[in-house]
Amino acid sequence: MSESRTPTVVLVHGAFADASGYANIIRELESSGVTALAPANPLRSLTLDAEYLAAFVSAIDGPVLLVGHSYGGAVISHASTRLPNVVGLVFLAAFGLDAGESCITLGQRFPETKQNLYALPTPYPVGAGTTEGPELAIDREHFREAFCADVPVDVADVMAATQRNVAVAALSEGCGEPGWKVHPSWYLVATDDQMIHPDAQRFMADRMKATTAAVEGSHVAFIARPTATADFIRSAVASF
Repeated sequence: MSESRTPTVVLVHGAFADASGYANIIRELESSGVTALAPANPLRSLTLDAEYLAAFVSAIDGPVLLVGHSYGGAVISHASTRLPNVVGLVFLAAFGLDAGESCITLGQRFPETKQNLYALPTPYPVGAGTTEGPELAIDREHFREAFCADVPVDVADVMAATQRNVAVAALSEGCGEPGWKVHPSWYLVATDDQMIHPDAQRFMADRMKATTAAVEGSHVAFIARPTATADFIRSAVASF
């Protein structure tokens, strides 16, 4: 960049979660002078979700560093090529898809995870007595085991109760030309992830030639280890 200006960090959550999971990351970043925002991700379709993010980011004055967790990685990949103020991408145990890939097709190339065992499909209403779907939620009985084994039980119980369902359409839609092909990227691998296989994460990180690190933890290791995760994001911020 020609000017010295700290990017705004925009944190995009994934499926079965909401933006509140970034609370401690936001505190960590803002304590060091980095502005952080965490919009809601609609979780309806990759195109719709990327358009929503694009509108949000376009309203930000100055450079933006996009951070995506899980399915949020697919959204930042899909949206970022059309956003002139995006300067880089950070993936937290996230889908860094290539053109034409979906979260489902990428996942099928690697060993099965507990998402396949415990994601329950249900139709959802779209008005006038019609339904679409299905959408997926993680079985609450197995939520902590599959999603967040390294957070306290009481926290996991709240996360399970407040999880946001994701439309299967979002996970099955192919990505457009991804932003990681034109922007510098960083990838934080969660070594004990039961939702996106760690081998899949390493594959995606290697393919995008990302600056890569690993953290011991579940799919939401960023919640269990916010300081280490914030340090990783800060290292990306410091590159601009």
